[in-house]
Amino acid sequence: MKEHTSAMSYKGEKPCVVTIGTFDGVHVGHKAILERLVATARKDGMDSVLLTFFPHPRMVLQKQSNIKLINTISEKKELLNEIGLDHLIVHPFTAEFSRLSAVEFVRDILVNALNAGKVIIGYDHRFGRNRTASIEDLKEFGEIYDFEVEEISAQEISEVTVSSTKIRKAIKTGDITTANQFLGYPFMLSGIVVKGKSIGRTIEYPTANLQIQEGYKLIPGNGVYVVFSEINGGLVYGITSIGTNPTVGGEKQTIETYFLDFDGDLYDKELRIEFITRIRGEETFESVSELKEAIQKDEEFARNFLKHFG
Repeated sequence: MKEHTSAMSYKGEKPCVVTIGTFDGVHVGHKAILERLVATARKDGMDSVLLTFFPHPRMVLQKQSNIKLINTISEKKELLNEIGLDHLIVHPFTAEFSRLSAVEFVRDILVNALNAGKVIIGYDHRFGRNRTASIEDLKEFGEIYDFEVEEISAQEISEVTVSSTKIRKAIKTGDITTANQFLGYPFMLSGIVVKGKSIGRTIEYPTANLQIQEGYKLIPGNGVYVVFSEINGGLVYGITSIGTNPTVGGEKQTIETYFLDFDGDLYDKELRIEFITRIRGEETFESVSELKEAIQKDEEFARNFLKHFG
């Protein structure tokens, strides 16, 4: 998959089949559409192209929305690469870009920049300034500029929308099992391991404190989870606590992972944590010794769960 930083930097030598959207989560509903895109392109002898945008349009047009995304841009690229796309275009979404009229978008982006031979798009897709143009308008443009428009059905679009909504809600509430079912892969957090307060080490449960660089990344609800990471080429399982550490007077949310059967220095290393299931919500204990007992129970739960996992 070739990556392009804008539609204008794309140099397609032959017509392409293109679909357009944010595709946050790259979940099972998205994959069905993208696999159809790839299959259609191969059948018609064209390149498959996904035109997506960053920042997310709502970050630019609705600055108060505080939208959180399921994937960081790097996670999204990695997931899309597995599908078999020929080209991924991550076009900068700006206020200026949003003001392109429908005809400017079609003429300058789809036709002149991408050389679109076919556009696969949802029945309810809106585009152009203030999203005034519809799929019927796109079909009329197709007749003028000689490209086909293939419509994604209402049922398929509904499934995608419902899935995205359910995934976000599930992640926010800590229901990782449901989120993973809709995603088709384990929800992940990626970041750098930084030094924390080292409280875990004092109670014989040293943790890797993960710092997420991207403020727009959706974080699961506070609680304790069974997770795994790839470390030094092997899978290592662990328990991750997300929360403010209220027992020891914490206020800032942290993401701390105790890895089972692992002893090594992870400071300053990049780490990806993939979530399997939730053990419990965040709790406040009367003492550090009670906290340690709870972690021991979390570890016991995780080890028993993992005996029957996968």
